[in-house]
Amino acid sequence: MINQRKNFIKPDWLIITIYILLTGFGIGNILSSSISGEEISIFDFNNLYSKQLVFFMISLLFAFLVMTIEVKFYERFASIFYLISIVVLLGLFIIGKRVNGALSWYDLGGFNLQPSEFVKITVALAISKYISDFQTNLKKTIDQFWLFLIILIPVLIIMLQNDTGSSIVFFCLLIVLYREGISQKYLLSILAISVLAIFTLKFSALHAFLFSLVPTILFFLTKRKINNKIIRGFVISCLCLLTCFVVDYSYKNVLRTHQQNYIKVWLNLEKDPAKIKKMESTVLYNINESKKAISSGGVVGKGYMKGTRTMGNFVPAQHSDYIFSTVGEEWGFAGSTFIIILYCILIYRIVYLSELQKNKFSRVYGYSTASILFFHFCINIGMVLGLTPTIGIPLPFLSYGGSSLIAFTILLFIFIRFDANKINEW
Repeated sequence: MINQRKNFIKPDWLIITIYILLTGFGIGNILSSSISGEEISIFDFNNLYSKQLVFFMISLLFAFLVMTIEVKFYERFASIFYLISIVVLLGLFIIGKRVNGALSWYDLGGFNLQPSEFVKITVALAISKYISDFQTNLKKTIDQFWLFLIILIPVLIIMLQNDTGSSIVFFCLLIVLYREGISQKYLLSILAISVLAIFTLKFSALHAFLFSLVPTILFFLTKRKINNKIIRGFVISCLCLLTCFVVDYSYKNVLRTHQQNYIKVWLNLEKDPAKIKKMESTVLYNINESKKAISSGGVVGKGYMKGTRTMGNFVPAQHSDYIFSTVGEEWGFAGSTFIIILYCILIYRIVYLSELQKNKFSRVYGYSTASILFFHFCINIGMVLGLTPTIGIPLPFLSYGGSSLIAFTILLFIFIRFDANKINEW
């Protein structure tokens, strides 16, 4: 008990400090992006920055609660948390609220709850529990199947709710599985599928399939000891063909119009001048204005609340998905670099501490936390800069949103709690 108390009051203060800095920076930038020169009142809860401040206070309460709970509690009830989260996701089909075409919200009066943000936590706990089970052997196909199923079930449910961005996040957990010894063929398969998908969209399904035949043939020609070369080559070729036509069909018949447009912009697929001009006032507008805001900041920025594009509300969703453009305009290259460095230190620190964990459950969860934060960080900033498609995921701790801020806080502080307890684990 004495040791537990000592550990409780000795969490990793570097992580906590970075968390406070990022969250505080986010609230400040939400303030500047949500006003247009009117008189500021922090206690006016009709404003986004006041709401985010309330969300931050609630997050701190959850952080405190997380730190007071016994560590074994999370491992013991990981499966139950996962099942509850799946039920909550399914409940959206019955009483969910549709926002921007996605059926991913519960209307709780003055607060909209997005369950998919919290499911990331339960999935991280679930895979940590499954991998850490002494009966689990990641070399066995059956164990791999159940592990992938844990990840894929929420992915499929969220995709059916037209929340593609949130569903893609879960695939970053493959990095965790690779760290724990799963075959690299799965990562290579994901990479191959991604390349085929891009080629299919850029050219055609047939051209992409013909392209895939070249490396497939060369691979098997260089392998002398592979049995049944022809059969294996035929199977792989069939899978490539299936992938190409599934991607083509999904793009044309499954994705919504605005999602297709985001991909068209990213891959420069649209050649019709009339349609391109129309996109400049819709899809391209967000990206172009975001890049203009960032580039206008220069080296040191225009100063807090002095960004003309930020104060003029030129960038849509600048308080949420595009909040990094506010950082770029008001704080410039120096401020943007500072924020990026904070994220890099945070993620590296989590990975470093994960390797020091004596418990496999804690280590896997730490890597899951780092992977989720890393994916959100890279995709969001890449999206704002036009380097990745716009898929609508928040920048951790900076973007406006109660669900995302509370969920990321819980995700992070659970690991802090695990790390504070590692001295008691043998």
